[in-house]
Amino acid sequence: MKSSSRTKLVVTQRGQITLPADVRRRLGIKEGDVVTLEERTGAVVLRPAAVLEVEIFSDEDVARWQDEDRLDNATRARILKKLRKRPG
Repeated sequence: MKSSSRTKLVVTQRGQITLPADVRRRLGIKEGDVVTLEERTGAVVLRPAAVLEVEIFSDEDVARWQDEDRLDNATRARILKKLRKRPG
């Protein structure tokens, strides 16, 4: 069963809010951490977020991987079709 609590926060002139220290401790949110904001019908939900490093690959890297690809065209097409159907 999820616990819930209600805390009133003040929105500053710049649109900022402060998360109370006890909430940050319970959720493991530390200075510099990232949270996600989700709008739900008439509500705002904040959650701790994970940030993953994104690596940028060169055109040469991509070309080499395509050359090394062992999928036949039919299998590749089937996989790409499934990936395109995914939401998000």
